[in-house]
Amino acid sequence: MGIDLKAGGRRLGHKSSTKRIKTQNPYNRMLIKLYKFLERRTDSKFCETVVKRLHMSKVNKPPIGLHRLSKNMMNKKGKTAVIVGKVTDDVRMMECPKMSVCALSFTEGAKKRILAAGGECLTFDQLALRSPKGDNTVLLRGPKNREALSHFGHSTSVNNPHTHNHVKPYVRSKGRKFERARGRRSSCGFKV
Repeated sequence: MGIDLKAGGRRLGHKSSTKRIKTQNPYNRMLIKLYKFLERRTDSKFCETVVKRLHMSKVNKPPIGLHRLSKNMMNKKGKTAVIVGKVTDDVRMMECPKMSVCALSFTEGAKKRILAAGGECLTFDQLALRSPKGDNTVLLRGPKNREALSHFGHSTSVNNPHTHNHVKPYVRSKGRKFERARGRRSSCGFKV
């Protein structure tokens, strides 16, 4: 018996996190209300994405560094970079190009460098007044590669039913005596 995809499948409650605002930050709560209103009234995919990202937990709103930001904004003159998260400084970058950036927050160093280069740091409510539909914006995200993720198993599929193959184990040490025998060598039982 298959899943009736026409009736909506079996993905129950996968959008329940957006039904109720979990954050206690009053600024973020107001932003969610504002962009929910814009999403409803403008039918804009940009506003829909921003609302979805504003609802995310801190882990799913990774920060983006100035260097990565400037690399993504190359050849995009007159456009505003939009990050639903924090913008951090990058000391390895010698000079910061002029750019317009909208983010939830900026580190002190990042803000100073963007303003010194002649750019601007916007908040989401300022962006809503300037471009409510998200015109001339580039929606960006920071890298989400936490070390903890390498310990989690991937989702199973028909081709690969083993969820914990090639997943980094939690080991006290990476020496000769630690998790190197059965299951790790074909000479000792089996090898995964």
